[in-house]
Amino acid sequence: MKKDTKDNIRDKKGKKPSRFGLLNAISIILLLLFLISSLYSVVADRATPSTTIPISELVHDIGMGKVLSVTVRGDDLIAEYQDKTVKKSKKETDAAVTDTFSTYGLTPDKLNAVKISIEGPSGFWFWLGQLAPFLAPLIFLALVIWFLTRQVRGTGLQAFSFGQSKARITMPDDKKQRVTFKDVAGAKEAKQELAEIVDFLKNPKKFLEIGAVIPKGILLMGAPGTGKTLLARAVAGEAGVAFFAISGSEFVEMFVGVGASRVRDLFKMAKEAAPAIIFVDEIDAVGRVRGTGVGGGNDEREQTLNQILVEMDGFEPNEKVIVMAATNRPDVLDPALLRPGRFDRRVTIDLPDRNDREEILKIHSTKKPFAEDVVLRVIAERTPGFSGADLYSLMNEGAILAARENRNKISQYDLIRAIEKVMLGPERKSHLLSKKEKEITAYHEAGHALVSSVLPYADPVHKISIISRGRAAGYTLHLPLEDRKMQSKKEFLDDIAVSLGGYVVEKMMFEDVTTGPSNDLQVSTALARDMVTKYGMSDKIGAMALEGAGGRAMFGKGLEDKEYSEKVGADIDSEVSRIMSEAYKKAEEIVTHHRPALDAIARRLIDIENLERDEYESIIIAHGIQPKKKLDIEHQS
Repeated sequence: MKKDTKDNIRDKKGKKPSRFGLLNAISIILLLLFLISSLYSVVADRATPSTTIPISELVHDIGMGKVLSVTVRGDDLIAEYQDKTVKKSKKETDAAVTDTFSTYGLTPDKLNAVKISIEGPSGFWFWLGQLAPFLAPLIFLALVIWFLTRQVRGTGLQAFSFGQSKARITMPDDKKQRVTFKDVAGAKEAKQELAEIVDFLKNPKKFLEIGAVIPKGILLMGAPGTGKTLLARAVAGEAGVAFFAISGSEFVEMFVGVGASRVRDLFKMAKEAAPAIIFVDEIDAVGRVRGTGVGGGNDEREQTLNQILVEMDGFEPNEKVIVMAATNRPDVLDPALLRPGRFDRRVTIDLPDRNDREEILKIHSTKKPFAEDVVLRVIAERTPGFSGADLYSLMNEGAILAARENRNKISQYDLIRAIEKVMLGPERKSHLLSKKEKEITAYHEAGHALVSSVLPYADPVHKISIISRGRAAGYTLHLPLEDRKMQSKKEFLDDIAVSLGGYVVEKMMFEDVTTGPSNDLQVSTALARDMVTKYGMSDKIGAMALEGAGGRAMFGKGLEDKEYSEKVGADIDSEVSRIMSEAYKKAEEIVTHHRPALDAIARRLIDIENLERDEYESIIIAHGIQPKKKLDIEHQS
């Protein structure tokens, strides 16, 4: 495979060169040159005498018969005396030694008494000494150039690798990263759909013999964190094929044509490794609808999308390369991507239900030590709407809380606290409320809880707290008794009244309103508008959807596109106002009628700051309010 050639764009160890590497290397080179020069000086002078005398003194000593022999080494005269001492002198350059001695008046008789030998310039160290002044700068320059080329090798490779795919490859024999369907809890229908893909990759012959063609593209759709990437990896793990994973944003660079080139390179690699799976995460980054007028005809994103479409059309039925993609915005994808022959099989992955959540919790708990009181079924019941990623975060936060308190086992209390941390954020223990703020917050949350307990279609209360979490000064935790896929108009109206409960209580009890209910007002108003414009729940407007799932469409010029007249817009505003007013009156009637229960809940919150479901229900039962049970909900439905 091309794994080594495609991924090594930094260095062989996968590390970036240090920014200080050049200075360090130059320092090392200079130090080495200094050491070599010093070593050469020591070796070259290994036989150099320690005493140097003038030539006149040497001639005088020869005349006195003190010198035994003279050795000529170039211009150096090495004299060995009768007493075994060695002295050094210099003669004239390019002059014979005998002429030098004669010039200083040494007679031939005295000279004949001394043994004179001449050593010619030869040997490695001589030639090294002669060539060193020329070789040293060249060697130093060569070392500097070598190091500079090594430093910029990563940059040079990146310059030539713009068009290469940056996909991460998982090979079939990689046991550590292998994922199978056993590692994916829930998503039963999605796994059944994908099981056909696994069967085709394992045994394509039976499909081809009967004339069946397996889909070339599978689009995984679902909310963030539902396990789309995990399912794609599981398909590759079950089939035992190569898995090429890349994000949609990794195709696009600042250079025109890079995205298309990377698409070609990716598909080429996958075809060579067939059978294989190409997985493109967040494909909406390059697969959005073309022709919106943004970016022009040479838009890099559109060129990348065009190349993807061409590559998928170029597949042959027996190439055994399947493209899988994931997105949580299928509504913005280009129709050409979704037509038959491309991403013609679409698999929807929903949020897990209660049983699926319990199975996911079991998978995430395999390597965690639990105390005896842990019941994962209870945790699954208290986490409606949680995705697989949320449940993983919940289990991890529970382990962190236990480790923070120096315990070696995770308790049920840790997991309960982790649910609130994932939903609302960490406790802000340093954010202390004043006595007045504490009273206002207690009555505010008591208003939410009381209205929720009285209205028949509102979710029951599981916990009330006036301890700050995240941006909230307090919170009331409402959880449905069972998972719901749909919500009715009556449920929406009761939810709006519950959201206004805190606002109503503040205004009634303190004859003033704080900034606390601001988020409640935003949520309830948005819900009322959705009822009118999206869900057709207004008798005055009728069964019309006036806005899409994402709200009003925004076009290139930045102007809102209204698909209705100004009169209809005024009617919408009127209906939203009516819904909010009726919900306000409903909440006001409940709070006024059950004032003793409101005071009891608020006083208890001020005392202990947290009210769990059992204690809360005992308070409202004492004041004649019966909490909702599962059978009540089923009967109302």
